[in-house]
Parts: sequence; structure tokens; C-alpha cells
Amino acid sequence: MSLETVWFVLIAVLWSGYFVLEGFDFGVGMLLPFLPRDERERGTMFESIGPFWDGNEVWLVVAGGATFAAFPAWYATVFSGFYVALLLILVLLIVRVLSFEWRARGESSRWRSIWMWANTIGSVGASLIWGVALANFIHGVPINSSGDYAGTFWDLFSPYTVFAGLAVVALFAFHGAVYTRLRTVGDLCARAGAAARRLAVPAAALAAALMAWTVAVAVDLNERGALGPAVTAAIGIVALLLALAFVWRDRTGWAFGMTTVATIGVVATIFTGLYPRVLVATDFANSLALDNAASSDYALKVMTVVAAVMIPVVLAYQGWTYYVYRARVGGDEPPSSPVAALSREPHRRTPS
Repeated sequence: MSLETVWFVLIAVLWSGYFVLEGFDFGVGMLLPFLPRDERERGTMFESIGPFWDGNEVWLVVAGGATFAAFPAWYATVFSGFYVALLLILVLLIVRVLSFEWRARGESSRWRSIWMWANTIGSVGASLIWGVALANFIHGVPINSSGDYAGTFWDLFSPYTVFAGLAVVALFAFHGAVYTRLRTVGDLCARAGAAARRLAVPAAALAAALMAWTVAVAVDLNERGALGPAVTAAIGIVALLLALAFVWRDRTGWAFGMTTVATIGVVATIFTGLYPRVLVATDFANSLALDNAASSDYALKVMTVVAAVMIPVVLAYQGWTYYVYRARVGGDEPPSSPVAALSREPHRRTPS
């Protein structure tokens, strides 16, 4: 296996890690206006992702840095052509960061409501744009013979890419609901389980359709054989079906594992369908391939040595963080039957 292929696979792994980890805390943010009954429960949801969200974003930084170092032509074309989209994501992520830091600086319900909605809007918006952006890698963008982006911001939107954005939002919301069920206790935990059951079918349907559509796009627009992306899509779809079963059987840990595999399946299907190119052009002859977008062989060798040393350290550090903060949050013990607990709850919302 060439070093170009090794780094292509590593970048796909980094994007998968980012989507899995940032995906569940985006999902928690999406549920903030709907799941909690009062400010205490809303604070519990913030607490459930508080130790992790900034560490999860490291995966994005590393994925961007790896792309810059290993495939500078790919990085240059994407960051120039997707400039407006990436700027929107940056603004949304900044707003989301502020929501964590500033929410607790005021006691009024209006102040806290503003920052709750800031987190939700940032979570939904960033998820949507990330789905659109990654789908464009394989769907094709206007690139001229010099490898420069030759389109506009609106050229990034097509039925397939918009559908990809919506499917990613739905999958992240489902992933976040399962995570909240896994990490909280009491009535909030019960409602998170109910939300996961409500989200399971639409999220699974959208994500499965996205993976199937991606296989078709890979064959039609990337001159790719169906077998490779079809295998990753099949794994992702099976994981979604298992997630449905585990959610309804209240096997939350297994359900979270399956939503994780399904999220990886979405990213893996896009990257498998993309190979051996890194960016498909609408004029297919101008597509960027691994060999003409990669750095020199010497640079890739040096990067491989550095990655072999540093990546295990980062994984160990982040794994230790999750281990230290593994306890549930919220105060009370979870009810023995979440469904029964929901049936006993009053329908009137408690004022926050």
C-alpha cells in the first residue's frame, strides 16, 4: 500500500472519529430545547458533554492539518472553493463555544435561553453544512484544468448534497439522544430513551438512503466499482437496523455502539466511493487524484513517523478523559422502566 493511500485512509479515519465524537455532542445540542423540563435538567445535558466537546473538536483540527500536509492540492482547492461554507461552520462553532462559556454567567431565564438556542442553532447548522461539504467531495464540484475551484457557493448545493446534510443532522440527533440516555439518570434519562425511539426510524431511513445513494453516485460520477462502497454501506445499514432493535429493547450501550458504527459507515462509504480520487470534478478529467494531489514521498515518510508516535498518545489521553468522566450525571437513579416513568409524568411543562 502506497503512502498516499495510507494517508487517505488515515484522513478518512480522522473524519470518522470527528463525526462520531462531535456527532453525539451536536446531537445533545439539538435536543436542548425539547428534552429538558427545567433549567436543572438543561444544565445536566450541558454537563453530560462538558468534559468532552472541546476535545472532540481536536479531531477536526487534526483532519484539516493532515489534509494540508499530505494532500496540499486537495486542501487548497477545498479551502478556496468551500470558503463561504467553512466560514459559516467556523461562525457556528464559535457561537456554540460561547454558549458553553457564557450560559452560566447569568441567572435570568432569558439569558440562559439565548445561549441554549445558540448551542442548538450551532449544532444543527454545523452538522448540516458538514454533511453537504463531505458529499460534495464525491458528487463533484467545478474545478478547472489548473485544479482551482471555478464555481460559486451555490454550486455546492444539489439534491444529493442537501439530502446528505439533512441525513447527517437526523443521524446526529439520534446519536445524541442515545448518548443522553446512556449518560443521564432519572426522568431526563427516561425522556432521552423515548426521544431515541422516536428518532430511530426516520434517522435510520435517512442515513441508509444516504449510503445507498452514495454508492450510486460513486458508480455514476466517480467511475467507481460498486463493491467497495457497497460493503461499507451494507455494514452501516446493518448497524442502523441493530441500533433500532437495541433502542427498543433498551440496550443503550449496544445502541450507542451501533449508532457509532453507522456514523462511521456514512463517512467510510463516501471515502471508499471517492478513492482513488480525493475530489471529483464536474468535468471528470479535472478531478484531483491521490498521486497528483499528494506531497512528496519524503514528506509523507516524515509525517508517517510523527503520526505513529503522536496518534497513540492522543488516543490514550482522550480515552483516559472518557474513563475519568464515565459516571452518569443528573442526581437520581434511573427508573426501572423508562416507558412507565413517561406514562406517569404530567403533560404540563414546568416553567424554567
